[in-house]
Amino acid sequence: QVQVVESGGGLVQPGGSLRLSCAASGFTLDYYAIGWFRQAPGKEREGVSCISNSDGSTYYADSVKGRFTISRDNAKNTVYLQMNSLKPEDTAIYYCHVEVNDSWYWGPGTQVTVSS
Repeated sequence: QVQVVESGGGLVQPGGSLRLSCAASGFTLDYYAIGWFRQAPGKEREGVSCISNSDGSTYYADSVKGRFTISRDNAKNTVYLQMNSLKPEDTAIYYCHVEVNDSWYWGPGTQVTVSS
């Protein structure tokens, strides 16, 4: 059974850092691109970052470019999102996403709150 589960969220002050993890099971992470999305209250879910399965190329939304870094550890079947210089507008539920055999899979999400 394909599953992705996020962890690492929490409450952090502006300017602080968090590292989110996306633990994958039921499929071989090496073969699939993984994406991070987020959804703030009252807003639509938006793409934050993704990492390819082939050459490790990455994508970042303009709003997080230079502050967030996505990486993957295929041996641990885990993808990470290092978030630095966090801003209040980064507050959202963060979701991990994978498409396997034309089916989309989402984790339950992890809450990130940036507030003083």
